[in-house]
Amino acid sequence: MTLSPELLALARYLAGEFSNQAQALAEPVWYVHLRLWQRPVPAPLFPEDSIALFAEQANALNLDQPYRQRILRLQPIPDQPSGLQVEYYALKEPAAWRGAGRNRALLGQLTPAQIEFLPGCTLSVTAQPLTPDSSHFSAFLPPCARCSFTYQGEIRQVSLGFEATPAQFLSYDKGIDPATGNGLWGAVKGPFQFTKCQDFSAELPV
Repeated sequence: MTLSPELLALARYLAGEFSNQAQALAEPVWYVHLRLWQRPVPAPLFPEDSIALFAEQANALNLDQPYRQRILRLQPIPDQPSGLQVEYYALKEPAAWRGAGRNRALLGQLTPAQIEFLPGCTLSVTAQPLTPDSSHFSAFLPPCARCSFTYQGEIRQVSLGFEATPAQFLSYDKGIDPATGNGLWGAVKGPFQFTKCQDFSAELPV
């Protein structure tokens, strides 16, 4: 199946290692200096209409202790070929894949049986042209969606979202208090502002 130019552009913008060092230095009270990896998965996890990215992040002071391992599936919206969406998947044993953002060979061992779909955690993507060769992508949960998962025996709710251009990646991910709807961690005071410090787009399987 031929992937759309919009889907390929989104994948290129997302694929890389990112840092928010400038933001962390400017506002250290609100933003920790993070590294974020979003790496194309070489193993075929989904049908050919999709691109899979492995994501994890780490405190810049502890790069050997990454966390929040997950899989992003970029794909057309079913029955809407011109629309895009991003589905989130959990890894059944996240510790087994810790560090795969910096170790691509590890991702080659990933199989569909080792991931599980997270209901309610699908982002709708909109694209706005910036130039004839670039776009601004926005991806957010629908208003009625409730993205939650079980972690250490407890139900955790999160709000997911991002914006992406060739120059910047903004992450709106944050934990939510189910009782109050207030933010608990993450982008509580606004998005994390990442810039790409290493490009992984050459690893895309297209």
